[in-house]
Amino acid sequence: MRKLKITELNRLTPEAFKKTNKIPLIVVLDHVRSLNNVGSVFRTSDAFKVKALYLCGITACPPHPEIHKTALGAEDSVDWVYFKDTVEAVDNLKQEDYIICAIEQAEGSHLLDKVVIDRTKKYAVILGNEVKGVQQTVVDMCDMCIEIPQYGTKHSLNVSVTAGIIIWNLFKQLSD
Repeated sequence: MRKLKITELNRLTPEAFKKTNKIPLIVVLDHVRSLNNVGSVFRTSDAFKVKALYLCGITACPPHPEIHKTALGAEDSVDWVYFKDTVEAVDNLKQEDYIICAIEQAEGSHLLDKVVIDRTKKYAVILGNEVKGVQQTVVDMCDMCIEIPQYGTKHSLNVSVTAGIIIWNLFKQLSD
């Protein structure tokens, strides 16, 4: 078996990516402090045709060399918007009829492997700060919480790893 060269992968240009149909998914970063995590979420969002990223609070915005280090240019292909306050971002999404899902361990949360997505609806997932998670005021605004089942000794995953798992799962359910 031979590894493919980058030139053989037939990837879209950033300009072509901007014109492609995206999945009806917005990823909201609620006070994510690590620029490497932000860059990784951009890159995953590019890989799975996420409609846009909403960067909220202390979450850094492009252009920034630390974001670029992990995004590798995805910060130029994926649409993004900055909101000073995550509550404002969620209010906007609600007005646009998005189903809002906090990715959080909470009372009544739905385990990811049991979540069934309605392909006729639009979704937004909110990923929280590396230490504090999604703000409780934001969780209170959500339609549901989704939790990734975990079976080891730790109670959380890195936010960029969480984003990859969540986005991939929703991509499989929302893509044509």
